[in-house]
Amino acid sequence: MDALFLARLQFGLTAFFHFLYPPLSIGLSTIIAAFGFWYWRTGRDEYDQAARFWFKLFSITFVVGVASGITMEFQFGTNWSEYSKFVGDIFGAPLAAEGVFAFFLESTFMGLLLFGRDKLSRGMQFFASLMVAVGSILSAFWIIAANSWQQTPVAFKIEGGRAVLTDFMGAVFNPSTVPRFLHTIDASFITGALFMVGISAYFLLRRTNLKVARLSIRYALVFALVAVLAQGVLGDMHARQVGMTQPAKLAAFEGLWESRTNAPLNLLGIPDAGQERTHLEIGVPGLLSWMVHRDTNAEIKGLKAFAPEDRPPVLATYLSYKFMLAMAGWFLLLTVWGNYLLFKNRLEGSRLFLWAAFFSMFLPPLVNELGWFAAEFGRQPWVVYGLLRTSAAASPLPAYQILITICGFLVVYSGLFAAMVYFMRRVVKKAELSELSK
Repeated sequence: MDALFLARLQFGLTAFFHFLYPPLSIGLSTIIAAFGFWYWRTGRDEYDQAARFWFKLFSITFVVGVASGITMEFQFGTNWSEYSKFVGDIFGAPLAAEGVFAFFLESTFMGLLLFGRDKLSRGMQFFASLMVAVGSILSAFWIIAANSWQQTPVAFKIEGGRAVLTDFMGAVFNPSTVPRFLHTIDASFITGALFMVGISAYFLLRRTNLKVARLSIRYALVFALVAVLAQGVLGDMHARQVGMTQPAKLAAFEGLWESRTNAPLNLLGIPDAGQERTHLEIGVPGLLSWMVHRDTNAEIKGLKAFAPEDRPPVLATYLSYKFMLAMAGWFLLLTVWGNYLLFKNRLEGSRLFLWAAFFSMFLPPLVNELGWFAAEFGRQPWVVYGLLRTSAAASPLPAYQILITICGFLVVYSGLFAAMVYFMRRVVKKAELSELSK
């Protein structure tokens, strides 16, 4: 087997598993902080009960996320040593900042809530919850800044075959950091809110833990709707940035082969790299040119403008992007539907919506993964866009060693996932039983 393929497969598998958890943690911690605020201001027990219940589920996702994230960082030195040699001076700085300024903040105040909540005043409970949420968002910022530099590298010079940092803040706030950060954080808010809606819908269907469920679904549905609407603006901002800085990726998103003015926004099609065309294409004329440049006559580069060896894998990039957009449309429909029922005071009586909400809570993690697929497939064949090819970044390791570690990761991560599901179900079942015993 090819060692490069296995190294990419291993990193992809570990990153896929890890990325299931941070968005959920960020979304949950933000809403938990809101419950903490209202408990501080009103003293009403239902806010405290909701904060305590959701914090238990947050803690489980946090632990699994930390455990899975550590192995990813080790791979930079094991499977991707050539990459580390080339960008270690730059990539290491935001990772160190994440540990110093974000992880310790989040974990310290999380410890206070886990082991000393009952000894804290209401105001201090809110402050601790707020710091956990801020820490999780800051952690995401530094990781996204590091990854964004790989997408749009700036503020460096090449010395001795290595990229050397010349401006720390310039590298952190590279052209793609802010739009990618806002897009990802808002996706995390959607993930956490729809998870809360789904679990609350389960309680309402079972007629258990009703006090927490009624409060939670009300706040989470409104929060989710606002986040979904905001994602339309933030997604457009991010897509424009991709069009300006990574035109080959945008062309792959849209299955666009020929450079053209009045470029259409693709709605449906089947890209064919062999024939360099998109079959059964349906699009809106001029809309892509307008969305990127705010001018329907602006030119959008097609894939043929790039050498074949510099093009991303078109079908994988295209499908990831289009399925992500399709699911975003469902989230808009679901949250509008839920808020309408909430406004009409018919939410609890609509079993159809409650079942739809329950099953839909599993979709945001999938959509997050699709967005990551689209971003990373679209960057290929570069690990650092325009500077270092993925094929030149891997360590010179025997394929069998990588295969052994892949098998080990699959076993360990399957165990972690099973443990997470088991403990989450225990928390949910315990909440049901405690309600029934009253």
